[in-house]
Amino acid sequence: MSPKIRITREFTFEMAHVLWNYDGPCRNLHGHSYRLYVTLEGRPVDDPDNPKNGMVIDFSDLESIVNSEIIDVFDHSVVAGTYMNAEKIRLLGQMFSNIVPVGYQPTCENLVADFAARLINRLPPEAGLHSVKLYETANSYAEWHASDNE
Repeated sequence: MSPKIRITREFTFEMAHVLWNYDGPCRNLHGHSYRLYVTLEGRPVDDPDNPKNGMVIDFSDLESIVNSEIIDVFDHSVVAGTYMNAEKIRLLGQMFSNIVPVGYQPTCENLVADFAARLINRLPPEAGLHSVKLYETANSYAEWHASDNE
């Protein structure tokens, strides 16, 4: 049996958000250059006749999944919690063409949990989600681990 291996792919995207009712400057609309690390774990294919021999998952397959579930949705968007004043969300929609309403305060912590939930059901069973790490700034990130959320 092949050993269990973890693989990680890095993604980058730009996104703005507003933290409704926050008591600091991030209550204002602002943006970040996010770095997202998605780590899967599994056993590499051990079949010389399989074109994916030696892989947990093809990195290009992982890229397709993350792009469709996260990057294509959130890149160059403005994210706002749906509990925010409806008139303010409407005004954001008039000013910006890509508003993503979410049912939570769009903090780094809540975003990383949302991203993990979006990925879990899209991954093949042989490549489980191990962790998701989201850098909001160069020195600040939130991390989700499967072992903490079983």
